[in-house]
Amino acid sequence: MKSLTRRIIAFGAAAAAAISLAGCAVTTGNPTGNGGGGASEDKDEYRVAYIARAQADSFAAWLANEMKAEAGNYDDITLEVFDGQADDEIENKMIENAIANKFDAIIIQANNADAQLPYIQQAIDAGIVTITTNPRVEGLTGGSSVDADPYKQGAVVAELAVEQIPDGANVVVLNGPAGNFHSTARRDAWQAEFFEKRPDVTIVAEDIANWNKDEAMTLMEDWSLANSKIDAIISMNDNMASGALEAVKGKGGFDGILAFGVDGTPEATLLIEAGTMTATSLQNARELAQLNLKAVHDLLTGAEDEVNVDIGNPLITKDNVQEYIDLYKEAGLLDK
Repeated sequence: MKSLTRRIIAFGAAAAAAISLAGCAVTTGNPTGNGGGGASEDKDEYRVAYIARAQADSFAAWLANEMKAEAGNYDDITLEVFDGQADDEIENKMIENAIANKFDAIIIQANNADAQLPYIQQAIDAGIVTITTNPRVEGLTGGSSVDADPYKQGAVVAELAVEQIPDGANVVVLNGPAGNFHSTARRDAWQAEFFEKRPDVTIVAEDIANWNKDEAMTLMEDWSLANSKIDAIISMNDNMASGALEAVKGKGGFDGILAFGVDGTPEATLLIEAGTMTATSLQNARELAQLNLKAVHDLLTGAEDEVNVDIGNPLITKDNVQEYIDLYKEAGLLDK
């Protein structure tokens, strides 16, 4: 079988090609003047800024790539994509720049909802069509959103883990960034749908790894030295789960460790196919991109005044993983 690395077709490079690393250039264009959610004046072309959370995050990179591709289906939309580099200051400055440069619409993937909220509100108040996505940002006055339900994403995996994690198990937990809506809601789901139902399970270590594979690997290296028995990795995303698995690969005593994630990334599907990872739930970046571009187009053309929609969250296990591997092959993200 081809190595996992070879089977993922230049995923980072393909996504990186979709992301502009430059700040917003000064260009022509006007705010919509509609309070951030209503109909725009009719135009031949609309300029839309997509501010991505971080190119280094594999899911965020996949989403940015899909957003760029989906925008190509709209003759009247020009999408410019910017990399927030998982840095609140950088992302906030990009939002300010997009407002100053009078984009017709801004789609924002917040790094930290609390940190970005006042800047997103500025965009709405400037009359720019504004959408928050992956995650939805709560507490705004006006604006629209396209997201998934992170509680359901975590719950569908946690419910499976109730049956699969052995009695008296020791587990470790990897969390996303503090204050992140998706990380918090997924962890809440695990608490309610797993830990409260399985009081026999002990959390021997838990920490924040910021969705980052390398940070998760470092944590797991330390945890595996401190705990000779770890039965399962519970992770709020696939990227961290794969890093933790890498840390114990080939280590005696960790054969057969279970691992649960969220996102359904190409790497995760291959790990599930190989029997290395146990389960994840799909957060389909293509579906998110399709809904975001439809929403922004509907808002800009006046077909909708406000949009708040969620994608689905199907469970992926070894029983159905081939369906999702085929999806990624069709998208060119896995080697055929």
